[in-house]
Amino acid sequence: MRYVSHLSCTVCGATYPADRVMNLCERDGRPVQIVLDLDRLRAERGPDRFWDPGRRDLWRFGGLLPIDPTDPDDRRHVVSLGEGGTPILPYPHPAAERIGCRLEVKDEGKPHPGFGANPTLSFKDRGMAMTVSMARALGLSRLAVPTQGNAGDALARYAVAAGIEAVIVMSPDTDRPVLGNVAALAVLHPDRVRLELVPGTIVDCGARIRDHYVPIGFFSVATFQEPGWRTEGKKTLGLEMAEPSGDRLADRRWELPDVIVYPTGGGTGVVGMAKGFDELERLGLVGPKRPRFVCVQSSATAPLVRAFESGAEDITPEPAGKTIATGLNVARNVGHINVLRIVRQTGGCALAVDDDRIRSVLREEWRQRRFAWSPEGAATLAVLEELADRRVVGAGDRVVLVNTAAAEKYLPTIRDCLDGGL
Repeated sequence: MRYVSHLSCTVCGATYPADRVMNLCERDGRPVQIVLDLDRLRAERGPDRFWDPGRRDLWRFGGLLPIDPTDPDDRRHVVSLGEGGTPILPYPHPAAERIGCRLEVKDEGKPHPGFGANPTLSFKDRGMAMTVSMARALGLSRLAVPTQGNAGDALARYAVAAGIEAVIVMSPDTDRPVLGNVAALAVLHPDRVRLELVPGTIVDCGARIRDHYVPIGFFSVATFQEPGWRTEGKKTLGLEMAEPSGDRLADRRWELPDVIVYPTGGGTGVVGMAKGFDELERLGLVGPKRPRFVCVQSSATAPLVRAFESGAEDITPEPAGKTIATGLNVARNVGHINVLRIVRQTGGCALAVDDDRIRSVLREEWRQRRFAWSPEGAATLAVLEELADRRVVGAGDRVVLVNTAAAEKYLPTIRDCLDGGL
């Protein structure tokens, strides 16, 4: 934790010691984040010598992370299974051609030769790799997470790798492959992984963590309720979008996309990427212009969309609906206030997509391009033309869609969209 300065509330600005093990801000109950000493980082390492392009995982960002694998004291705490370092793929598409934008997909699911790969085939591995590493650094050995599925799969895998204990609380309606992965780890490693099924959604699972597991000594790593650890892991998504590549590699030129379209449940990725871009600017690697953030939700559960359209500062929680894009089924989250702020500050927007449209995209993209989207990822492609109509996306823009997980994790729910493939 060489370059960690302190913790800070993301809303009221209250500060706490860097090694404080805490959940929400004690003053206003909002999420806290890790603040890095960027002046010292730059003085000791130069503007971008924290970056090791030879690594194929998220840890290549070294000193710009709270755990730096190049530091001997930090290295012993790092728990890595190859996460991050995923490709950004050109995605030729008729809608992009009509708009005149350059469309790319950040593919967090399927492994690609020559790149890093998320071990549970989901972007949740980024946050949980950092969470488990930070927990080890701070002496924690019992973690608990409420989950729609993928975060639980990731925590279970990293807990086993780290030799710590994890409780995963999820709905019995969780996608079968994910539920099966966690159940198998619980059987194989009963001293490390405990699975509990609670009917309902992540909100009900969160209540079980709060009321039962926290009082008996487990530390909650629910979305935004740990001190910025998952956010730090997710910010590497944005760092990978910005890092030098191609013709920018020779002069180590960092460059941000124009638009990032992100499937948003809790929204740690939005907050993390925005934080990473601010840090790059502080280091002098990018200018003040930011990508326009677009948050895509399911029309069944769209608190951010309602708040954005009404001009509200924060969401108004309502009961969750039901959607095949299970990662989007988050009816309320304490960090949504920060997601809304970032969307508005960057000139982005929040849009909702229904399941019929998601299924249509899944089916058409598999048939025509043999690209297997996750339901959440498919939702980002589904809004592309609406974004052009709203002038959020235009000619010449570099637009990155985030495909958050592999389609295999949603079988058999989406098998009918894939013509028996996969």
